[in-house]
Amino acid sequence: MASLIHCPHCGIRPKEEFTVRGDASLVRPEPDASDEAWHEYVHIRANPRGRTREHWQHLYGCRRFLVVERDTVTHEVYSVTDGAAAARGGSR
Repeated sequence: MASLIHCPHCGIRPKEEFTVRGDASLVRPEPDASDEAWHEYVHIRANPRGRTREHWQHLYGCRRFLVVERDTVTHEVYSVTDGAAAARGGSR
């Protein structure tokens, strides 16, 4: 059975329609931040086990960016939020 993702715009869709775009918990440094802060932001990434928040794009659907909270071990999806709403503070 295929894994399914509930897109807030298109409904329940197979995960193959989506692409992972990266960690949604990163905070961009201020423009005048140190070189070290920018180096950490651009190049250093954790590879956590367990529950994480990621940016996904519904590439073969509405093409919207989403924030998906899922478990990297079991692949269970806990929540999916529109990326624009998440950026405005509509969801954690």
